[in-house]
Amino acid sequence: MKRLSFIAILAVLTLGARAQELKFAPVDASPADIVYYPLNSAKAKDGPTPSIKVVYSRPTRKGREIFGVLEQFDKVWRVGANECTEVKFFKRVVVGGKTIKPGTYSLFAIPNPGKWVLIINKQTDRWGAFSYNQAEDVVRIEVPVALQDKPIEAFSITFTPQPKGANMVLGWDRTVVELPIEIK
Repeated sequence: MKRLSFIAILAVLTLGARAQELKFAPVDASPADIVYYPLNSAKAKDGPTPSIKVVYSRPTRKGREIFGVLEQFDKVWRVGANECTEVKFFKRVVVGGKTIKPGTYSLFAIPNPGKWVLIINKQTDRWGAFSYNQAEDVVRIEVPVALQDKPIEAFSITFTPQPKGANMVLGWDRTVVELPIEIK
């Protein structure tokens, strides 16, 4: 009898646990993405090991004017959406004449019509640019803006190979900027 009662109680508890509906967060409006340099190196079975990894969120235009309106000029921007964009260097790199040791850093920008200031910062795991601390900057570099005829709907990051490393290319709306990175 005790055994039968135990089995009945166990069955009720099991059914009760299954009756609870799991609730997952909905898909984010600005989904996270990852890009490596060399491109797709993480997917290649026998390819090169990555030198750089960027984890970022990809907001979309949705018909909005982006730079100068949504993302104001002369203000620090987190580069993307949600948490700060994070850049992991697997090797020593040189950015703007400054050697940066391997590690994970955040990427911020100060957009302007003709040029941007791109910032590599020691702070990580931050939401937005609300707690940005300039004292934690590793390097700041001014880069020119290139305007595109066709708008880029989703904020995007890629790399273009260069003789001594790569350019990290950031594009959104009609704006594209490139961050030269020398890989040691």
